[in-house]
Amino acid sequence: MTHHHDDDGGDGISRRHALECMIWAGTGVLWTISGGVPISLNLLGAAQAAEAMATGFTFLQISDSHIGFDKAANPHAIDTLKEAMGKIQALQQKPAFMIHTGDITHLSKPAQFDNAAQIIGGAGFDVHYVPGEHDLIDEGNGQAYLERYGKGTKGAGWYSFDQNGVHFVALVNVVNLKAGGLGNLGAEQLAWLADDLKAVSASTPVVVFAHIPLWAVYPEWGWGTDDAAQALGLLKRFGSVTVLNGHIHQIMQKVEGNVTFHTARSTAFPQPAPGTAASPGPMTVPAGQLRSLLGTSRVMVKQGGQDLAIIDSTLANA
Repeated sequence: MTHHHDDDGGDGISRRHALECMIWAGTGVLWTISGGVPISLNLLGAAQAAEAMATGFTFLQISDSHIGFDKAANPHAIDTLKEAMGKIQALQQKPAFMIHTGDITHLSKPAQFDNAAQIIGGAGFDVHYVPGEHDLIDEGNGQAYLERYGKGTKGAGWYSFDQNGVHFVALVNVVNLKAGGLGNLGAEQLAWLADDLKAVSASTPVVVFAHIPLWAVYPEWGWGTDDAAQALGLLKRFGSVTVLNGHIHQIMQKVEGNVTFHTARSTAFPQPAPGTAASPGPMTVPAGQLRSLLGTSRVMVKQGGQDLAIIDSTLANA
């Protein structure tokens, strides 16, 4: 299994005038925002919509699998990850690869990394990882993660690659994270990012992924990155930027200029909406509701076109 690599498909996709698309899980409706007006793609009919999906370059995002978690919010986190991977394997149109936006494990234990690798690797896809804070709490402060996923990366595990005309950037914002504190990229990584982007054309779509959101979702709970503005400043010249994160275990989206921010569900347990509880953390819900709050995201870039779609599926309906 490849964790990251350089592979330019040469399709030259340009999304300078990109459309931003979204399906809210459970509704079955894919929305395209064009000129500020939402248009439902299901109006095309099932066959046409399926054809549109089939012709696109797609990849999958999973996040926050927390292998080793066994508390009341989900005593069987390993099983819900297996369910998610089973649904991914059953997709008729296979994704080009997957990204995992961190918290692969719950306590950075070797057995937890082994179990995650076996379950995720069993799907047979290339997987590109970034760490969550739960992946860096071994005695070596992240050495266990780097030994498995750090080959060819820089610093604490950041890297980039190209595929199908899209430039992907994997960032690490969880090093030395304090409980409830904001994420941090640091000067070394920001300098690397500036250098990495120099050779990338402004018309190239850019996808950035990291564990903690790069926008201020809820700083009171540490749901943000304190030096994200510096990274986003480096991305201003690009016509289309998509930022994918995990950490908060729920879907939130924001569009700001040329940047679309999107957070993903966990495959392990939900967390409360910002400010609706005394603190973040595993949220216990009735067993019948759990799978509707867990899930995966599929991202589609239409070949030769200008559309980006983020399709969120819950374990209850994926």
